[in-house]
Amino acid sequence: MKYQGKDLATFPRQIQFVLKNYERHNLKISDFDNIIICGLGGSGIAGRFIKTSTFLNFPVPIEVVSGYEVPAYAGPRTLAIQCSYSGNTEETLSMYAASKQKGAKMLCIATGGKLEELANQDNIQFYRAEKGYQPRMALGYPLTYLFLIFDELTGTNNGAELENAARILSNEKEYIDQATELLEQVKPHFPKKFVVITDYAGSATGLRFCQQLQENTKIEAFLVELPESNHNVIESYYGKLDSIYFFINTHSNPRTDLRFTFIRDLLEGSGDVIFDIDFDAKNLTEMLQKVYVLDWLTLLLADHAGKVSSDIRNINALKNYLSER
Repeated sequence: MKYQGKDLATFPRQIQFVLKNYERHNLKISDFDNIIICGLGGSGIAGRFIKTSTFLNFPVPIEVVSGYEVPAYAGPRTLAIQCSYSGNTEETLSMYAASKQKGAKMLCIATGGKLEELANQDNIQFYRAEKGYQPRMALGYPLTYLFLIFDELTGTNNGAELENAARILSNEKEYIDQATELLEQVKPHFPKKFVVITDYAGSATGLRFCQQLQENTKIEAFLVELPESNHNVIESYYGKLDSIYFFINTHSNPRTDLRFTFIRDLLEGSGDVIFDIDFDAKNLTEMLQKVYVLDWLTLLLADHAGKVSSDIRNINALKNYLSER
C-alpha cells in the first residue's frame, strides 16, 4: 500500500464526484438496437461490470470491445460509449473513428486528451473524470458514469445505492483490515500464480482481481469462468497444482453452485487451497465492497513481495515501441 494506497482510498470519493457532476444525455433505450462499450484495462473493466450486472434484465445486447475495431453490426442504431482514462488510448481512438464511420451515436468518458478534442469537434457529450491517477486506480469514474448512463436509458435508478455505497466504502480501514486478514491466509502459499474461478455474474469482479494482481502485484493471474471451464479446464486438475485458487461465487444459479462444489472437492482432494469470495450479484454495494477488499489485497501482496505497484515499465515500454512504428 506504500505506493498507491492513497489513490485507492479515493475510490468512494470518485463515485461521489460523478454523482455530483453527471449531466443527462436525454437518450432512450428505444432509440438503439445494441450498445457497445469501447475501452481497455481500467476503463474497459467498468464496461464488463455493467454487462454482467444488467445481463438478465437489459432489453438490448451489450458488448464490451477491447481492441481497434467495432463489430460489423454497429450502425446508426448503435450507442457506442468510448472510455479512456487518459483520452489518448490508441485502441479507443481507433474505435471512436470506426464508430463515427458507421454512424453510431456516441458518448465519451475521459479526463481529456485527444478523445475530448474529438468529442468537442463532433459535438458529442463528454463525461469528465479527474486527472492524477494510473487508470486502474480510477475505476470509480467510468463505473459510476456508466451506471448513470444506463439508468437514464431505461429509467432505472442506481444513484441512491451508489450514494450509499460511497458512504459505506469511505471507511477504508474496514476494507484494509479485511484485506489484511486475507493476506495472512494467502502468505503461506505465496508466491504462486493465481487462478480465479467465477460464475458469470462474478466474472467482472474476478477479472478485475486478476488485472490488479498482474499490474500491482506483478504476478500471473488467470480467470476461469463456470460453467464453460467445466468443458475443458477441468481436465487440467490432476494432482496438486502450483496455484492459489480464489472462488468468486454469486450463487446466481443452483446448477453452477453444484459445479463449484465438485471443483472444490476435486482441488481440495489433491491438497490445493481455496479462498472464497461470495456476494449477491443483485446487491451493487456488496459487489463494490468485494472489489474494494480485493483491490487492497493486491496492494498488500505487492508490499509483501517487495514490488512497486506503481511501476509499469513494461506498459510504458510497449507504448513507446508502438509510438515509434
